Amino acid sequence: MPQMAPISWLTLYLFFSMLFLITCILNFFMFKYEPKTNTNPKKKMFYIWKW
Repeated sequence: MPQMAPISWLTLYLFFSMLFLITCILNFFMFKYEPKTNTNPKKKMFYIWKW
């Protein structure tokens, strides 16, 4: 197998590092968290005691 020059290893490292950083940044900013709204609020329980 032919050996690669060090400059090409450096460019490959920089390329994949930048690709990884861009992917992480896009994932961070494109993720939208939509909280679930509680449609049925808990009703207060009133105990009616029948003795």
